[in-house]
Amino acid sequence: MNNRDITCYCRSAFRMAVFTAALIATGVVLASSPVVVADQGFPATPPAPGPAPKLTVPTPSSQTLANGLRVVSVRRAGLPLVTAQLVLRSGGEMDPPQLGGLADLTANLLSKGAAGKTAPQIAAAAETLGGSLNAAAGWDESAVGITVTTPKLPQALSLLAEVVRQPDFSADELKRAQAQAVDDLHLTLSRPTALASLVAGRGVFGDGAYGHSRSGTPASIARITRTDVQHLHDWLYRPDNAILVLTGDITPAQAEQLAQSSFGDWQKPATPLPVRPAGIGASRLPAILLIDQHGAGQAGVVAAHAAPPRNDANYYVGTVANAVLGGSYSARLNEEIRIKRGLSYGATSRLQSLGDAGMWLAAAQTKNPSAPQVVDLMLGEFNRLGTTKVDAQELAARKATLIGSYGRSLETTAGLAAQVGDLAVYSVKLDEIGKYIAQVQAVTPKQIEAYAHKHLDADGSKVVVVGDAVQFGDAIRQAHPKAELLQATALDLDSPSLQPVAPAAITTVR
Repeated sequence: MNNRDITCYCRSAFRMAVFTAALIATGVVLASSPVVVADQGFPATPPAPGPAPKLTVPTPSSQTLANGLRVVSVRRAGLPLVTAQLVLRSGGEMDPPQLGGLADLTANLLSKGAAGKTAPQIAAAAETLGGSLNAAAGWDESAVGITVTTPKLPQALSLLAEVVRQPDFSADELKRAQAQAVDDLHLTLSRPTALASLVAGRGVFGDGAYGHSRSGTPASIARITRTDVQHLHDWLYRPDNAILVLTGDITPAQAEQLAQSSFGDWQKPATPLPVRPAGIGASRLPAILLIDQHGAGQAGVVAAHAAPPRNDANYYVGTVANAVLGGSYSARLNEEIRIKRGLSYGATSRLQSLGDAGMWLAAAQTKNPSAPQVVDLMLGEFNRLGTTKVDAQELAARKATLIGSYGRSLETTAGLAAQVGDLAVYSVKLDEIGKYIAQVQAVTPKQIEAYAHKHLDADGSKVVVVGDAVQFGDAIRQAHPKAELLQATALDLDSPSLQPVAPAAITTVR
């Protein structure tokens, strides 16, 4: 036995001695022979859930500067921290045709050189303030943010203003960012479920603005030039298209004053804001599409439907309905596919509510031969949600999961800023931040059934299965004769039809 073994043995012995002493102190006796312990009324079932917690969030304050910049703040006193996020009301939906990923690439380059500072210098400046700059683009928004202690906020806003208003977009940084993005995309698209999800989005949104890959494709990223990036920035990064969100140890008056100091001289262009394209358009893909990724070890199964936009009156009904379907480990999809049958490590669903459209998407990865069974189970659960009443106990559990998750999302100033920013981007009343629990609790089984019946109808579904089609293609086409098969190596992911686009159809923002 070496010194390390002796040390581990001594530690284990010490822990066992402490554990045994604790058991003896609580009246539990260890013996080498079986011991019969009298039943002392230990409950056989877990206790019922307690009442939902009360959520207290101050109503956000909102002001608008003369240049059109909206300033939204939420005060959370007691801890000297503030999160500052500059949010643009535009994101990947503004990518020009064949230039998917442009908005995301532009946002990522903001902190890679600005106002004469290099990327390392910007990172060092943020670290000196005790924070780090984070920038990215999503659907309908692009954002850059930082969290610092209250005394450092003026300097942090100054740095934020530099990277948003004066980015360099150097050729070297663009080339580096493109290479990294292409590497990431090759890895992502090699995963069956990721590829199936991307194609399902194209199936739902068609040739609309939400139909393409927001992160781009290897081909689209390679087409992007520095001029494209500069033009998109000039086009969208302007004060009348921006929201400055400040959450934490700050008053509304302080927020307005600091915003004026850092962004008050940001000039609004004379030209109007660009017209936003329709998010959803005509779909050219079949209801069931099989993609042969020859040699794939597993199959990705995705089923999707169009859904209402974020400002839909039944948004919270949809949120709870999705929680029942596949929003957590104990939800129906995972219960049927993983827990009961062991066909996947996890089956989930998400409801993506966007500016003028949305998507309800369920996904699971499974063995290639079991893909047909997973397809049928998914479609069966979609149908059950819209044709049967949700049990009261099941509904209570799913609501508790939603409420707990939402509460955790507000624990940090950054999480609070993300929630408030989302409301502001979609023009939802800001006081909704404190009404989430009440809205979720008010949803009834009847409302869920009606919502799912309307938005999960079988005729509107798009099912995509990616994997080694030799092992599942015939079985799926036997059950679904109209299913079509494509080869993964022949896909053009920048085309609404997944077929190659003629060079003359390629346009840019130049």
